[in-house]
Amino acid sequence: MKQVSDIGVIGIAVMGENLILNMESKGFHVSAFNRTVDKVENFVNGRAKGKNIYGAMSLEDFVGSLKSPRKVMLMVKAGKPVDDFIDLLIPHLDKGDIIIDGGNSHFPDTDRRTKYVESKGLYFIGTGVSGGEEGALLGPSIMPGGSKAAWESVKPIFQGIAAKVDGGVPCCDWVGENGAGHFVKMVHNGIEYGDMQLINEVYQIMKDVLGMDADEMHKVFKEWNEGELDSYLIEITRDILAFKDDDGVPMVDKILDTAGQKGTGKWTGTVALELGIPLTLITESVFSRCLSALKNERVAAAKVLSGPEISFTGDKKAFINDLRDALYAAKVISYAQGYQMMKAAAAEYGWNLNYGSIALMWRGGCIIRSRFLGNIKEAFDKNPDLANLLLDPFFADKMKTSQAGWRRVISTAVMNGIPVPCLSAGLTYFDGYRTERLPANLLQAQRDYFGAHTYERIDKPRGEFFHTNWTGRGGSTSSTTYDV
Repeated sequence: MKQVSDIGVIGIAVMGENLILNMESKGFHVSAFNRTVDKVENFVNGRAKGKNIYGAMSLEDFVGSLKSPRKVMLMVKAGKPVDDFIDLLIPHLDKGDIIIDGGNSHFPDTDRRTKYVESKGLYFIGTGVSGGEEGALLGPSIMPGGSKAAWESVKPIFQGIAAKVDGGVPCCDWVGENGAGHFVKMVHNGIEYGDMQLINEVYQIMKDVLGMDADEMHKVFKEWNEGELDSYLIEITRDILAFKDDDGVPMVDKILDTAGQKGTGKWTGTVALELGIPLTLITESVFSRCLSALKNERVAAAKVLSGPEISFTGDKKAFINDLRDALYAAKVISYAQGYQMMKAAAAEYGWNLNYGSIALMWRGGCIIRSRFLGNIKEAFDKNPDLANLLLDPFFADKMKTSQAGWRRVISTAVMNGIPVPCLSAGLTYFDGYRTERLPANLLQAQRDYFGAHTYERIDKPRGEFFHTNWTGRGGSTSSTTYDV
């Protein structure tokens, strides 16, 4: 087989198929392979017909069709299928060839795979790809990490197919070594979970407290999407609320209220706990999906447990403005927590992450693209060492002007028995972060009382630890110091 293709893609499902078409539309020759070869035949005789796309009928045929250094992109299910294909590919590849994992893999797996593939004389890239079906076809956000030596070979293709902003700047740049790319994609997905849940909470308040129908809500989200809340998720919410079933009933009203998940949100919460980062809003969004899955229990509980009667007597238009402010402020918290987590991970894993560049990568193509990502980029461009997004003057001012409405929304929701786990988690984090003295002094006294875990004192230097014999029966022996 003559080597003709610039890159090969294994996996012709929704994302793989659309990425192949995107690559071909940008002038690249692409080889396609799928373990079920019927999919290859259907693809080359269907959407790929007449295009510079080669459908390989075997792995040997596929690898043989690629120009050196060979670039093979795996668009298969995360987990064992990725490892299986890596082992199948290695015997057919030469030194310097590149294996790319474009799925939603967990970053420790990418760390492991990078070391393993490099030990075979090859390069490995683990890259986040965001944007869903449409983004894959028209221009996604791409977040590559892994073997830095492979970046220059894949850069023209990745940046060629990525979404463009600011007059042509690609939403793709090198993130960092080993699992850095997939880590950033994981945080992206965590923020996505939080954003979606926040919108859902606002939707429920509109529907159940204000009594708004889908058409009214559509108009509000349409207006919001033309202002500072402009984002992909607000845009699709606008469109969903306007969509009618064949009988004229809003489709959203016919959908069962149980949410699914693929695990990236859970990973984000788990890693936050390991790093000691208060990723409260995003983690609550994962728990909200878990609670939604308890549909049968909730139906039974609704017959037994009661809450307050829903009543709203205020100014509806003014309260909708409060909802806008609450949504904006809580979204800022979600991003602030995500960036805190990336900074902690960079320190823990030795990555040199460019936070302004990450914001740029997220400005186009991806699910969380929004207007204020430009403000996030500006914040980190001005101060690359910014400890928290909330401390940037732009966002500090936004929190100042938004929080009154935010508090009114949460108060109204609580008094009417409407669950707002993420809106309230965001406000609790904000109030905790801005509080100079929290009650953890009492907590440390409790820990020292029952476990002799020691504490620090405000009248002594940091790093000195003390133990009190609280009962008179404990003696002077103390346990180990504590981790924060």
